[in-house]
Amino acid sequence: MKFSCDKASLSEAVNSVLPAVSAKSTLAALECILLSVKGDTLSVVGYNTELGITKTVSVTGAENGDIILSAKLLSEIINRMPQGLLKIDVDDKLITEISGGSAQFKIVGMSAEEYPSIPKIDPEHSFEIENSLLRSMISETLFAVSQDTSFPALTGTLFEGKDGVLTLVSVDGRRLAMRKEAAGCEEDFKFIVPGKTLSEFMKLSARFSSSEEDGSLKVSIGVSARHILFSCCGFTMISRLLDGEFIDYNASIPQTASTKAVVSTRALMDCVSRAAIIISEKVQNPICAYFENGQIRVSCETSLGKIDDAVPAEITGNPLRIGFSDRYMLDALKASGGDQVLLEMGATLAPIKIMPLEGDSFTFLVMPMRLKE
Repeated sequence: MKFSCDKASLSEAVNSVLPAVSAKSTLAALECILLSVKGDTLSVVGYNTELGITKTVSVTGAENGDIILSAKLLSEIINRMPQGLLKIDVDDKLITEISGGSAQFKIVGMSAEEYPSIPKIDPEHSFEIENSLLRSMISETLFAVSQDTSFPALTGTLFEGKDGVLTLVSVDGRRLAMRKEAAGCEEDFKFIVPGKTLSEFMKLSARFSSSEEDGSLKVSIGVSARHILFSCCGFTMISRLLDGEFIDYNASIPQTASTKAVVSTRALMDCVSRAAIIISEKVQNPICAYFENGQIRVSCETSLGKIDDAVPAEITGNPLRIGFSDRYMLDALKASGGDQVLLEMGATLAPIKIMPLEGDSFTFLVMPMRLKE
């Protein structure tokens, strides 16, 4: 096998697949990157049996073949090679020569036959969605994914398609984040994508969205019974789906409210951020909020000090006193993205529901914290 390729293109490909390479494994091949040449196309692959990333690159002077090389060694060599054209030549004994400019390396590879096969999925469901929209939906729900592995299904985000609308939902027991957008899904479906996969997708998609007109980029998504495949701009990412039943999130969302408040998102974020200054991460004291008389009065008292503050708001319904976590409230307000939000509450120990002023493109729930009388 041999080929020539621009250093920048090869470096981008190798660095892009590294998140799918095992840092340490009993199977040496999983610590490697697969290079495969067919025609004038090089496929660079990282795969750890849970997540796989592939990037295709155009090459010249190619001879078909494949090899696996240490990911750590290959990435360090490529990244430190001089700019310009690099040549890679593999002999019959798997000795791999990497040359460019005045530099030349020779390293030992392994047979590609030792590399685990990436699943070939036959999609049961497939659709396309704008990259910018998908990134927005993921970023505005990913923060609420549970870290508790005793409930595996909640360590991912639910993707649900119904009547042409795509809904993403994340829940961690103390909060809920939901985003809805029309996405042209022609079929109804439900599946759960691991939070780790979505985190890596966000990093990967930032690579190609920064170099193209993001609004025109489409991500193709294919889903089988056990895997999901994301494809765009020569990148593909394949991941296992999570097993198990997701919670009935609709039953968790209150449908009535006795108190409502329309407030500036930025003003409330600033107010909560000020209160958070005196909250210890170890103790996590609640912030107390009073909804009455055209304002949200915020107070908090900890071993570090005390704060009283207020934000003007349009309040309707009953006056209410409620406690909440500063971090969970800030995460939800930040994800809302709008100038104003609508807060709905039913009682002191009922969830705080955060929505847009019009429509239902997002819904965030923040569970209350018990206050001292």
